[in-house]
Amino acid sequence: MKRVTGLGGIFFKARDPQALGDWYRRHLGLDVSEWGGAVFRWADDSPTGTTIWSPFKQDTAYMAPSTAPFMINFRVADLHALLAALRTEGCDVQDKVDESEYGKFGWVMDPEGNKVELWEPPVDR
Repeated sequence: MKRVTGLGGIFFKARDPQALGDWYRRHLGLDVSEWGGAVFRWADDSPTGTTIWSPFKQDTAYMAPSTAPFMINFRVADLHALLAALRTEGCDVQDKVDESEYGKFGWVMDPEGNKVELWEPPVDR
């Protein structure tokens, strides 16, 4: 019997869900619906797309400077262009960019202090 077949969603509390949804719509291009969420259909975007589920140790610094116990990772098409646009829009973009065989990674803080990871997969993924 199959049990878990994929990640169904990411759910978290927000001080102002509507304002936060508006920020994600404006700056990251999420298609936030009237009900407040966004739906990703990986098969439409990338037949080989993946979503990672990974717990971290309690004392990890990977999500700093956020104090939230979670971090959302979004696939992006052109990391450097998006980071430049976010800086122009006045967003709190982290200076660091990591590039490896796993792709390119950059980070931005949302208005509620949550660290958001942006990932441009390598060409073969």
